[in-house]
Amino acid sequence: MNMMSSNLVPAGRPVISCANVSARYGRITVVSNVTLHVVPGEMIAVLGANGAGKSSLLGSIAGTVSGSGRIEINGRQVESYPSHKRAISGLSLVPEQRRNVFAAMTVKENIDLGLRLLPLSEREAQRDFIMELFPILKERQAAGAGMLSGGEQQMLAISLALGRKPDVMIFDEPTQGLAPAVFDTLQHAFSALKQRGLAMILAEQNVPFAARVADRFVILSQGSIVREGPGSDLANPEDIAEVFLGSK
Repeated sequence: MNMMSSNLVPAGRPVISCANVSARYGRITVVSNVTLHVVPGEMIAVLGANGAGKSSLLGSIAGTVSGSGRIEINGRQVESYPSHKRAISGLSLVPEQRRNVFAAMTVKENIDLGLRLLPLSEREAQRDFIMELFPILKERQAAGAGMLSGGEQQMLAISLALGRKPDVMIFDEPTQGLAPAVFDTLQHAFSALKQRGLAMILAEQNVPFAARVADRFVILSQGSIVREGPGSDLANPEDIAEVFLGSK
Protein backbone atom coordinates (compact mmCIF):
# COMPACT_ATOMS: atom_id res chain seq x y z
CA MET A 1 0.00 0.00 0.00
CA ASN A 2 1.30 3.43 -0.87
CA MET A 3 0.52 6.75 0.71
CA MET A 4 -2.29 8.43 -1.16
CA SER A 5 -5.29 10.71 -1.05
CA SER A 6 -8.26 8.39 -1.31
CA ASN A 7 -10.11 8.32 -4.61
CA LEU A 8 -10.90 4.61 -4.52
CA VAL A 9 -14.50 3.97 -5.57
CA PRO A 10 -15.86 0.55 -4.51
CA ALA A 11 -17.93 -1.60 -6.82
CA GLY A 12 -21.58 -0.58 -6.94
CA ARG A 13 -23.31 2.77 -6.63
CA PRO A 14 -22.26 4.55 -3.41
CA VAL A 15 -24.90 5.39 -0.85
CA ILE A 16 -22.67 8.19 0.40
CA SER A 17 -19.97 9.98 -1.58
CA CYS A 18 -17.67 12.56 -0.02
CA ALA A 19 -15.33 14.44 -2.34
CA ASN A 20 -12.59 16.81 -1.17
CA VAL A 21 -14.18 17.19 2.25
CA SER A 22 -12.47 19.53 4.70
CA ALA A 23 -13.26 20.46 8.31
CA ARG A 24 -12.37 23.62 10.18
CA TYR A 25 -12.79 25.40 13.47
CA GLY A 26 -12.86 29.12 12.80
CA ARG A 27 -9.91 29.85 10.54
CA ILE A 28 -8.09 26.64 11.42
CA THR A 29 -8.47 23.78 8.92
CA VAL A 30 -8.02 20.40 10.60
CA VAL A 31 -9.07 18.06 7.77
CA SER A 32 -8.17 18.64 4.12
CA ASN A 33 -9.52 17.19 0.88
CA VAL A 34 -10.69 13.77 2.05
CA THR A 35 -12.59 11.64 -0.45
CA LEU A 36 -14.64 8.60 0.60
CA HIS A 37 -17.28 6.46 -1.09
CA VAL A 38 -19.32 3.79 0.69
CA VAL A 39 -21.69 1.32 -1.00
CA PRO A 40 -24.68 -0.52 0.51
CA GLY A 41 -23.70 -3.12 3.08
CA GLU A 42 -20.15 -1.82 3.44
CA MET A 43 -18.23 -0.40 6.39
CA ILE A 44 -15.16 1.77 5.96
CA ALA A 45 -12.97 2.40 9.00
CA VAL A 46 -11.30 5.78 9.49
CA LEU A 47 -8.21 5.15 11.61
CA GLY A 48 -5.63 7.43 13.16
CA ALA A 49 -4.07 8.59 16.38
CA ASN A 50 -5.59 11.21 18.69
CA GLY A 51 -5.69 14.53 16.89
CA ALA A 52 -5.53 13.00 13.41
CA GLY A 53 -8.89 14.53 12.48
CA LYS A 54 -11.20 11.50 12.64
CA SER A 55 -13.99 13.11 14.69
CA SER A 56 -13.70 16.37 12.77
CA LEU A 57 -14.08 14.52 9.46
CA LEU A 58 -17.16 12.70 10.69
CA GLY A 59 -18.59 15.94 12.05
CA SER A 60 -18.06 17.67 8.71
CA ILE A 61 -19.87 14.84 6.91
CA ALA A 62 -22.74 14.93 9.43
CA GLY A 63 -22.94 18.72 9.42
CA THR A 64 -21.98 19.26 13.07
CA VAL A 65 -18.56 20.73 12.18
CA SER A 66 -17.96 23.50 9.64
CA GLY A 67 -16.42 22.30 6.43
CA SER A 68 -16.43 22.24 2.67
CA GLY A 69 -16.48 19.73 -0.17
CA ARG A 70 -19.16 17.75 -1.97
CA ILE A 71 -21.30 15.27 -0.02
CA GLU A 72 -23.99 13.15 -1.65
CA ILE A 73 -26.43 10.74 -0.05
CA ASN A 74 -28.19 8.51 -2.57
CA GLY A 75 -27.15 10.92 -5.32
CA ARG A 76 -28.52 14.03 -3.58
CA GLN A 77 -26.10 16.79 -2.66
CA VAL A 78 -26.39 17.62 1.03
CA GLU A 79 -23.28 19.65 1.85
CA SER A 80 -25.38 22.83 2.08
CA TYR A 81 -27.83 21.17 4.49
CA PRO A 82 -27.69 21.68 8.27
CA SER A 83 -27.18 18.55 10.35
CA HIS A 84 -30.89 17.91 11.00
CA LYS A 85 -31.69 18.01 7.29
CA ARG A 86 -28.84 15.61 6.54
CA ALA A 87 -30.42 13.31 9.11
CA ILE A 88 -33.76 13.56 7.30
CA SER A 89 -31.90 12.71 4.08
CA GLY A 90 -30.80 9.38 5.54
CA LEU A 91 -27.70 9.95 7.69
CA SER A 92 -27.45 9.03 11.38
CA LEU A 93 -24.48 9.86 13.62
CA VAL A 94 -23.55 8.14 16.88
CA PRO A 95 -21.16 10.67 18.45
CA GLU A 96 -18.04 9.87 20.44
CA GLN A 97 -19.16 11.28 23.77
CA ARG A 98 -20.85 8.84 26.11
CA ARG A 99 -24.34 9.16 27.55
CA ASN A 100 -25.90 9.85 24.16
CA VAL A 101 -29.20 8.74 25.66
CA PHE A 102 -31.98 10.35 27.66
CA ALA A 103 -30.94 9.20 31.13
CA ALA A 104 -34.18 10.14 32.89
CA MET A 105 -36.28 8.06 30.50
CA THR A 106 -36.64 4.28 30.29
CA VAL A 107 -35.02 2.17 27.62
CA LYS A 108 -38.38 1.72 25.91
CA GLU A 109 -39.10 5.45 26.00
CA ASN A 110 -35.71 6.17 24.42
CA ILE A 111 -36.33 3.69 21.62
CA ASP A 112 -39.86 5.00 21.03
CA LEU A 113 -38.45 8.52 20.85
CA GLY A 114 -36.01 7.43 18.16
CA LEU A 115 -38.86 5.90 16.17
CA ARG A 116 -41.17 8.89 16.40
CA LEU A 117 -40.52 10.21 12.87
CA LEU A 118 -41.13 6.89 11.15
CA PRO A 119 -44.58 6.22 9.69
CA LEU A 120 -46.72 4.33 12.17
CA SER A 121 -46.85 1.37 9.79
CA GLU A 122 -43.05 0.94 10.02
CA ARG A 123 -42.40 1.52 13.71
CA GLU A 124 -43.24 -1.94 15.05
CA ALA A 125 -41.01 -3.74 12.54
CA GLN A 126 -38.10 -1.39 13.23
CA ARG A 127 -38.59 -1.76 17.00
CA ASP A 128 -38.53 -5.54 16.61
CA PHE A 129 -35.33 -5.32 14.58
CA ILE A 130 -33.66 -3.19 17.24
CA MET A 131 -34.67 -5.61 19.98
CA GLU A 132 -33.28 -8.53 17.95
CA LEU A 133 -30.08 -6.58 17.43
CA PHE A 134 -29.65 -5.92 21.17
CA PRO A 135 -31.57 -8.52 23.22
CA ILE A 136 -30.32 -7.04 26.50
CA LEU A 137 -32.30 -3.88 25.74
CA LYS A 138 -35.44 -5.96 25.27
CA GLU A 139 -34.86 -7.46 28.70
CA ARG A 140 -34.29 -4.03 30.24
CA GLN A 141 -37.04 -2.02 28.53
CA ALA A 142 -38.43 -0.77 31.85
CA ALA A 143 -35.03 0.22 33.26
CA GLY A 144 -33.92 3.83 33.41
CA ALA A 145 -31.40 4.58 30.66
CA GLY A 146 -29.15 6.28 33.19
CA MET A 147 -28.84 3.01 35.10
CA LEU A 148 -27.44 1.04 32.17
CA SER A 149 -23.81 0.03 31.88
CA GLY A 150 -21.56 1.88 29.46
CA GLY A 151 -21.90 -0.88 26.88
CA GLU A 152 -25.68 -0.98 27.23
CA GLN A 153 -25.87 2.80 26.85
CA GLN A 154 -23.84 2.54 23.65
CA MET A 155 -26.28 -0.07 22.35
CA LEU A 156 -29.15 2.26 23.23
CA ALA A 157 -27.44 5.19 21.50
CA ILE A 158 -27.11 3.08 18.35
CA SER A 159 -30.77 2.10 18.70
CA LEU A 160 -31.77 5.77 18.85
CA ALA A 161 -29.78 6.44 15.68
CA LEU A 162 -31.51 3.50 13.99
CA GLY A 163 -34.92 4.94 14.72
CA ARG A 164 -35.13 6.79 11.41
CA LYS A 165 -34.17 3.69 9.37
CA PRO A 166 -31.12 5.54 8.00
CA ASP A 167 -29.26 4.67 4.81
CA VAL A 168 -25.91 5.78 6.26
CA MET A 169 -24.64 5.38 9.82
CA ILE A 170 -21.55 7.07 11.21
CA PHE A 171 -19.95 5.77 14.41
CA ASP A 172 -17.35 7.85 16.24
CA GLU A 173 -15.11 5.69 18.49
CA PRO A 174 -17.92 3.30 19.51
CA THR A 175 -15.61 1.01 21.52
CA GLN A 176 -13.93 3.76 23.53
CA GLY A 177 -14.05 2.99 27.24
CA LEU A 178 -16.06 -0.19 26.82
CA ALA A 179 -15.25 -3.63 28.18
CA PRO A 180 -13.98 -6.10 25.54
CA ALA A 181 -17.00 -8.30 26.27
CA VAL A 182 -19.16 -5.73 24.46
CA PHE A 183 -17.11 -5.96 21.26
CA ASP A 184 -18.75 -9.22 20.17
CA THR A 185 -22.20 -7.65 20.49
CA LEU A 186 -21.15 -4.64 18.42
CA GLN A 187 -19.55 -6.88 15.80
CA HIS A 188 -22.76 -8.91 15.52
CA ALA A 189 -24.82 -5.70 15.24
CA PHE A 190 -22.60 -4.29 12.50
CA SER A 191 -22.86 -7.56 10.58
CA ALA A 192 -26.66 -7.44 10.80
CA LEU A 193 -26.69 -3.82 9.64
CA LYS A 194 -24.51 -4.75 6.65
CA GLN A 195 -27.00 -7.44 5.73
CA ARG A 196 -29.68 -4.76 5.76
CA GLY A 197 -27.67 -2.78 3.21
CA LEU A 198 -26.57 0.11 5.42
CA ALA A 199 -23.48 2.05 4.44
CA MET A 200 -21.33 2.72 7.50
CA ILE A 201 -18.34 4.87 8.43
CA LEU A 202 -16.49 3.93 11.60
CA ALA A 203 -13.87 6.13 13.28
CA GLU A 204 -11.65 4.03 15.54
CA GLN A 205 -8.34 3.85 17.34
CA ASN A 206 -8.93 0.19 18.20
CA VAL A 207 -7.29 -1.42 15.15
CA PRO A 208 -8.01 -5.05 16.16
CA PHE A 209 -11.72 -4.26 16.44
CA ALA A 210 -11.69 -2.38 13.13
CA ALA A 211 -10.05 -5.42 11.53
CA ARG A 212 -13.03 -7.51 12.68
CA VAL A 213 -15.72 -5.28 11.16
CA ALA A 214 -14.29 -3.09 8.38
CA ASP A 215 -14.39 -3.96 4.69
CA ARG A 216 -11.97 -1.15 3.86
CA PHE A 217 -9.99 1.42 5.81
CA VAL A 218 -8.27 4.76 5.48
CA ILE A 219 -5.70 6.19 7.86
CA LEU A 220 -5.68 9.89 8.67
CA SER A 221 -2.60 11.80 9.73
CA GLN A 222 -2.74 15.55 10.33
CA GLY A 223 -6.14 15.68 8.63
CA SER A 224 -5.18 13.94 5.40
CA ILE A 225 -5.43 10.37 4.15
CA VAL A 226 -1.99 8.75 4.15
CA ARG A 227 -2.98 5.14 3.54
CA GLU A 228 -5.96 3.05 2.55
CA GLY A 229 -6.70 -0.58 1.76
CA PRO A 230 -8.93 -3.60 2.34
CA GLY A 231 -9.85 -4.56 5.87
CA SER A 232 -7.78 -7.71 5.57
CA ASP A 233 -4.63 -5.56 5.56
CA LEU A 234 -5.35 -4.65 9.17
CA ALA A 235 -4.24 -8.15 10.14
CA ASN A 236 -0.68 -6.76 10.27
CA PRO A 237 -0.95 -4.30 13.19
CA GLU A 238 2.81 -3.62 13.22
CA ASP A 239 2.63 -2.20 9.71
CA ILE A 240 -0.36 -0.03 10.60
CA ALA A 241 1.31 1.09 13.84
CA GLU A 242 4.17 2.59 11.83
CA VAL A 243 1.70 4.98 10.22
CA PHE A 244 0.12 5.84 13.58
CA LEU A 245 3.57 6.69 14.92
CA GLY A 246 4.38 8.83 11.91
CA SER A 247 7.35 6.84 10.66
CA LYS A 248 5.91 6.36 7.16
